[in-house]
Amino acid sequence: MRIIFMGTPEFAVPTLKKLYQSKHEIVAVVTKPDQKRGRGQKVSFSPVKELAISHGTLVLQPEKIKGNNDFIDTLIKLNADVFVVVAYGKILPKKVLDIPKKGCINVHGSLLPKYRGAAPIHWALLNGEKTTGVTTMLMDEGMDTGDMLLKAEIPIEEGDNVETLHEKLAEIGADLLIKTLEQLEEGTLKPEKQQEALASYAPMVTKEMGLIDWSLPAKNIYNKLRGLNPWPGTFTYIRGDRLKIISGEIYQGFLQSQEPGTIVEIIKKGIIVATGEGSILIKEVQPANKEKMDSYSYVNGYKIKRGEKFE
Repeated sequence: MRIIFMGTPEFAVPTLKKLYQSKHEIVAVVTKPDQKRGRGQKVSFSPVKELAISHGTLVLQPEKIKGNNDFIDTLIKLNADVFVVVAYGKILPKKVLDIPKKGCINVHGSLLPKYRGAAPIHWALLNGEKTTGVTTMLMDEGMDTGDMLLKAEIPIEEGDNVETLHEKLAEIGADLLIKTLEQLEEGTLKPEKQQEALASYAPMVTKEMGLIDWSLPAKNIYNKLRGLNPWPGTFTYIRGDRLKIISGEIYQGFLQSQEPGTIVEIIKKGIIVATGEGSILIKEVQPANKEKMDSYSYVNGYKIKRGEKFE
C-alpha cells in the first residue's frame, strides 16, 4: 500500500522503521516544523525527519494544516491508500482525514478508551496502573475517540519509568501497526466503538506537577517519581534550594514515623525520607546547576544531616 506517515518524536521512530522494512511504500513523511534549540538556537530536526531524510523520502512540514490548501492538495496528489499517524502533535481536520482511500490509522500509547490525550504513558504510571498497552484505531475528528482496531497489553514493571515504558510501547506499537495494515489489506479488521463510560483523559504534564508533597503516602510519591521522570522531572526544596529527585523507591524497612519530609536515615543506598505513610529511599538527585549524582555523594558533599527536612 502507498502510505503517508505522520509523526514527530522518538516514540514514532520504531513504527516508521518497521514500515521501511515492510512491503509498503512510504510516499511522504509529515512532521512538525524544525525547532531552534539550546543557547546557540541551532535548528534541530525531529527524530522522524532524520529517519525520513536517511531514506530519501519526501518530507512535509506544514506550520498549520487547517485552511492550508497547498498542503492538502499535495496530500491528495500523493494518492495514498492509508495515512499512519503516530504522535504527530497536530490536529488533523476532517478534510485531511477524508483523503486516504482506506482511512487514517493512529497508534496510541494506551489501552483505549483509557488515557486518551497527549500523555498516556505518564498518567498510567502516575496512577499506579499495573498494565498498559497500545491501541491502533481509525481516526475521527475527536481526541483519540475513533473506532479501535487492535490492542496489545503489557505489564508495568515495578522499576518502569516514563523512559523505559516509552521504549517498550514504541516497539510494541510498531509491530501492532504492521499487523493492523496486514489485516486491513486482508479485510479482516473488525473496528470496535469506544465505550464513552470507560473513557479517561491524559492531559499534558507540566513542570509544576513535579513538586513533591511529602504528606502523601510513599506509594503515591513513588508513582510520581516514575511518572514524571525523566521529563518534566520531580523536585523538592532543602535549605531553600531546589533539588531534583531523579530516582527512588519505597523503603521496605521499619522506621519510627516522623513528620513528612524529614530525613530519617542516611545509608549507602541513599536518603530515607518520611512521608504521610511509609518512607521513600531517594537514590539519585541533581542539585541546582550541578550534574546528577547518587544521594550518598550529595549528602557528603553538601553535609546534609539526619533530621533535616525537605519542603
